[in-house]
Amino acid sequence: MNVTSLKMPDQITTLTLCKYNGLSNQYFGFKMVGAGHQFLKKIKGLTFYKLMGSGRDQGFSIWPDFSVYALLQVWDAEEDAVEFFNSSPLIKKYTERATEMATIFMKTKQSHGLWNNKMPFIPSSNLDANNPLLAVITRASIRTKRLFAFWRFVPHSQKPIGHAKGLLITKGIGEVPIKEMATFSLWESEKDMQQFAYRSQAHREAIR
Repeated sequence: MNVTSLKMPDQITTLTLCKYNGLSNQYFGFKMVGAGHQFLKKIKGLTFYKLMGSGRDQGFSIWPDFSVYALLQVWDAEEDAVEFFNSSPLIKKYTERATEMATIFMKTKQSHGLWNNKMPFIPSSNLDANNPLLAVITRASIRTKRLFAFWRFVPHSQKPIGHAKGLLITKGIGEVPIKEMATFSLWESEKDMQQFAYRSQAHREAIR
């Protein structure tokens, strides 16, 4: 009997950010946070997704940014993601309306905790050692009784991020304003990210 070893597909996570100018286009972006679900049913290889709005400025923000919206997706394989972005009616609609649009392809290095009782991100065994860039997605589901304490710390904790060494981009995104929040950040290296996350006293206080 011949036994063939089959290599399992490597999971890919994509984050698409769309920026809209003008009230009609911004209303389209807002509307698609709800209406976009109809375009994401029974998509080959898509195992998890979130349609999200964003906050003003950097990191968490209590004030919404009605010009920027996000689509986070997790795929069984890169080929599935590429096929979606090449042929999806949803992406075509985004492209027609958005002033700026970017999609970042990522592999998971590590993941902690659950997202709506799911563990969507599977660490990859095939990371590119020659790519120093590190993307970080953080998420907070804030209990109602902790809302005031959380948001009281936000302005203080985020002051250092504007001067963080190696930070290329950061944006607050979320499913439910004020309560279901997330951030995306892209760093030149893991060392730069760790230096901010663990050496910033304000950031450590906010985590606590």
